[in-house]
Amino acid sequence: MGERGNMFEARMEVLAARLTAIEEQMSDPAVIRQKARYRSLAQEHASLREILPRYAEYTKVRAEIDENQRLLKESHGDDAFVTLVEGEIRSLSDRRKKLEDEIMRSLLPRDKDDDRNTIVEIRAGTGGEEAGLFVADLFRMYSKYSERMGWRVETMDSHPTGIGGFKEIIFSVEGKDVYRSLKCESGVHRVQRVPVTEASGRIHTSAATVAVLPEAEEVEVEIDPSEIRVDVYRSSGPGGQSVNTTDSAVRITHLPTGLIVTCQDEKSQHKNKAKALRVLRARLKEAMEAEQAMQMSHLRRSQISTGDRSAKIRTYNFPQNRVTDHRIGLTIYNLESVMAGNLEELTAAFLLKDREEKLKNL
Repeated sequence: MGERGNMFEARMEVLAARLTAIEEQMSDPAVIRQKARYRSLAQEHASLREILPRYAEYTKVRAEIDENQRLLKESHGDDAFVTLVEGEIRSLSDRRKKLEDEIMRSLLPRDKDDDRNTIVEIRAGTGGEEAGLFVADLFRMYSKYSERMGWRVETMDSHPTGIGGFKEIIFSVEGKDVYRSLKCESGVHRVQRVPVTEASGRIHTSAATVAVLPEAEEVEVEIDPSEIRVDVYRSSGPGGQSVNTTDSAVRITHLPTGLIVTCQDEKSQHKNKAKALRVLRARLKEAMEAEQAMQMSHLRRSQISTGDRSAKIRTYNFPQNRVTDHRIGLTIYNLESVMAGNLEELTAAFLLKDREEKLKNL
């Protein structure tokens, strides 16, 4: 069977034992009371329940191949029988290879945050007013994509410019597998086009930074009230224009880290504070996991970048109707469709490439 086959079998035995251990833990009342831990165990249990039946079929197919090879050795020169058995072996070998590939893909560790709701932050970069307009374009793109996927979008905070753009906009996206689909959007998005503010018709290059953060639950990231400062003030619109006559806008400063979150989109101070705390938890979760990732940098180097906000990940070239994802070398000549929220081709290509890279290192 070979060394790889022996390692494959050994891995399956470990996973079968792990499935039994998980089932025992999930029946423990103490574990059931720990929501985050129980949910993690349930996700792992579902994954293993999917893998092990495939492995049972794989074992059966391999046994049939062994039996046919034995029959082949005992064929005593019967050409018609040899042809029949060899055809059966080829068919079974193809099935074994397909099952092995399926199992290997299933063994890839699923991002523990894939099914979480997500907070997306888009900020204008280089390019002045044009960068702000690009932020608005990206927000519309993600909003339309979310609508296509059946997700719910809620604005958390925004700082509009006077000509229809945003210096910054923060919004949440809720739905199935939101983070799995959106996590590849983190990074610098570059746009090349003639700005509406350009009188001479020259093409400008501007940029916006996108950060995609999985939402953290309160039990995961506890915020000590004594470690935050909450300031309230009147919300304002473009150019500092007051849009609210009450102190409903909220600014939360996390004293240990210096993180500052503001929220002014709601007329209720209570709602703005609740939204700001959601954003703060997500940022604190990201900061903690970034520190852990630094300790495992040798693993991160072998995977496609999904979270480096300083990395240029995509260029939107309007004159050439072109979108290029620089991480996977994919170019699409259908910019209008992409900006209308049709991101499935880009997302699917990224996830496929990421899976291939992880399989190489499995």
